Amino acid sequence: MKKKLNIALSILLPVQIVLIELLKTNPVWIEHFYSKGLYPYISQSLRVLLGWIPFSIGDFLYALLIFGLIRWMYIRIKTKFKAPKQWIFSALATLSIIYGCFNLFWGYNYYRLPLHISLEIKTDYSPEELLTYTTYLIKESNRLHKEITQNDTLQVKFPFTKLEVDEMAIKGYENISQEFPELTYTQRSLKPSLFSIPLTYMGFNGYLNPLTNEAQYNRQIPLFKLPSTTSHEIGHQLGYAKENEANYMACLTTMNHPDIYMRYAGYTFALQYSLGEVLKTQPCIGQNLVGTINTGILKDYREVRLFWEDHNNPLEPFFKLFYGNYLKANNQPQGIKSYSYVVALLVNQHQKNLK
Repeated sequence: MKKKLNIALSILLPVQIVLIELLKTNPVWIEHFYSKGLYPYISQSLRVLLGWIPFSIGDFLYALLIFGLIRWMYIRIKTKFKAPKQWIFSALATLSIIYGCFNLFWGYNYYRLPLHISLEIKTDYSPEELLTYTTYLIKESNRLHKEITQNDTLQVKFPFTKLEVDEMAIKGYENISQEFPELTYTQRSLKPSLFSIPLTYMGFNGYLNPLTNEAQYNRQIPLFKLPSTTSHEIGHQLGYAKENEANYMACLTTMNHPDIYMRYAGYTFALQYSLGEVLKTQPCIGQNLVGTINTGILKDYREVRLFWEDHNNPLEPFFKLFYGNYLKANNQPQGIKSYSYVVALLVNQHQKNLK
């Protein structure tokens, strides 16, 4: 019976892969029936089931999967890979189950309509529009920084703890949900990662477990980065699987947050993206713009940069390459470096709001 089940599940794996390829060609169907239809019920159900637990069940699941893989490899090597018909079907069956759960519980969101279509905004912008928006972000960031510190050379000291950022991020979604009902977030499931230290050396701020719908953040990162990180992971929970779209959600909810510290974190987060594009396309002008940013803001940026430099790991490029290829395999051809799309969303949404 078990052998027949393994064979059936193994055959189901290529069927699932073909189904994904077919669904890729119909993002409207995915958007309507899955991302805005079935997925919200799956996501909320998982958050109700696991969100109340103070630690990450998904992290334990990852640990179990890694242990199981190591044990499986040890047994295969020990037995010199004998009886291949038995273990090949068993392995394919396990992979089929994981692949199916990954897509059903979250992964199909990778193939939904691009966010700019939902927002009805353009994806291109002129150099003049980019400069205008970047200048606006610098002005607002400087204003918020000066209002908080009363001194443009001082670094911002956030008045809440890392654990309290969770609630602040959730309030950001509550605030924006009146204008964007699809961003309504209930039944929280936002937790510090049990693997924060190795996550730091891998170079990651956080992640969403697609099998449990728990959002994990790296509790080691500077407090300055947590508002955007936690808001980014909630964006993933709400079905925005692509990194650039989750980053846009982080900007949207923090920049419109009722709390000034969260707004400061949001505007400076958006400024990093926008200024980065200026420096890439118009380096001389970009350097001049850097000179107009308050020294205290530059100190916040420097703290984050030094944090990652202090935790530099020779294997980090490998992890980033692996994750970048994972993103490319899941309908994100630019991989991790998809900043220009975030800037396009920000610039054009700003232009739309001015009309």
